[in-house]
Order: sequence, then structure tokens, then C-alpha cells
Amino acid sequence: MTFSPRNLLLIALLAAATAAVGCGETVVDDVKLEEQLKHEFETKRGEKIKSVDCPSGVQVKPKTKFDCTVVPQKGKKETAVLLIRNDEADITLVEVKSGEVDFSAGG
Repeated sequence: MTFSPRNLLLIALLAAATAAVGCGETVVDDVKLEEQLKHEFETKRGEKIKSVDCPSGVQVKPKTKFDCTVVPQKGKKETAVLLIRNDEADITLVEVKSGEVDFSAGG
């Protein structure tokens, strides 16, 4: 199964769990987000994902972008670019970059 922009749109809406941190800050739950991304990539692509690594401590601020690393069982490491859409930590997968191939929804 190829991973086209059309398929990318199918996984565009991810809801990430959040965790409260001191001083009233809220951060993205990186462990749950990694699990969700792995499941979505495996489901939509039909291939196993070896690992997903998202940064910890990402504050929930609308319009914040951050990257997660996705490593398929076979193939090259990829970068998933994510966007926090709102204060409820709704997250959209903006694009997936793999080496020289760009799977962005916009181009």
C-alpha cells in the first residue's frame, strides 16, 4: 500500500492525551501519542512500525508544530510533522518526510 497524500488525510486527526505539569502548564502525553501514531501508521499503511519517538514536554499551545520520528520495520526513518490545533491538544499530522520523498498533504 502506498502512502499518498489522500491516505495521509485519513490519519489527519489525532487526539493526544495531555498531562498536567507544575505552574498550570499542560503538555502532550508523548507515550500515548507515540502509541496512536504507531497504530495509525500500521493501520493505514498495512506495514509494521518498529518504533515511534516523540519529544517529551511539548506544551499544549495552539499552532505549535513538532516532529516525531517513525521507523518502519523495513525502510528508512521518517519524520512526522504534527500541529497542535487547540487548547484541548487536538493534533493533526501535517506531513511525513522520508529521505528525499515528501508526503505532505499540501504538495
